[in-house]
Amino acid sequence: MSVADEIAERLTAAFQPSLLEVVNESHRHAGHSGDDGTGESHFKVTIRATALAGLGRVERHRAVQRALGDINTRVHALALDIG
Repeated sequence: MSVADEIAERLTAAFQPSLLEVVNESHRHAGHSGDDGTGESHFKVTIRATALAGLGRVERHRAVQRALGDINTRVHALALDIG
């Protein structure tokens, strides 16, 4: 399973989002710091979920990071757009 698929699976299970987009942006960072050569090092996530709506910005980010678990240690960069 790809890292993008794992991200989507974990976030769907945790938040049942109305919108979830996981974009692998690793190709844009090839040869840069943090590029481990796997093609799965940099991601952008857009998520909208009722479960996150009542939380402040920092709390939303922490909730998403908790849901992702060990994925946080396996990727170099994770851009989050949470609503």
